Amino acid sequence: MTTAPFPIAPDKHALERGDQLAPRFNADGLVVAVAQHADTGEILMLAWMNDEALKLTVETGVAHYFSRSRNELWKKGETSGQLQLVEELRVDCDQDAVLIKVRPQGDGGACHVGFRSCFYRVWEDGRLVERG
Repeated sequence: MTTAPFPIAPDKHALERGDQLAPRFNADGLVVAVAQHADTGEILMLAWMNDEALKLTVETGVAHYFSRSRNELWKKGETSGQLQLVEELRVDCDQDAVLIKVRPQGDGGACHVGFRSCFYRVWEDGRLVERG
C-alpha cells in the first residue's frame, strides 16, 4: 500500500463541511464505495477502496477498487471490458463512504455473475428470487 495521499480533516467542521477530500478509512484501510449508474440511478455494485484505489479513481476518471478476497487493487473492467467511467464522485457527511456515479462500458454490466447490477436478487416469500 502507498502512503495515504489524502489529508486528515483537522476538525469536525472541516470533515463535514470543508472542501477537502479527507476520507476516513476504516481499521483495514478501506472505505466503502457504491457505484451508481450515472444515467438511470440504478445501484450497480458495492465495493471497497483503499487509498490507492481512491487516488487512481480521482486521477484517471476510471473506477478502481480494492478486492478484500484477493487482497489487491482492481481496475473495474480491466479484463471484462466493463470499465466504469466516473461522472461524479461524492462522499457522505463524515467521509467514510464514497458514491461514484459511473457510465459502464462494454456490455454495460457490473456483476461478475453476468447481471447488469450485483443486486439482481429480491427477497420474496421467504427466499431469494432472481430479478436481473
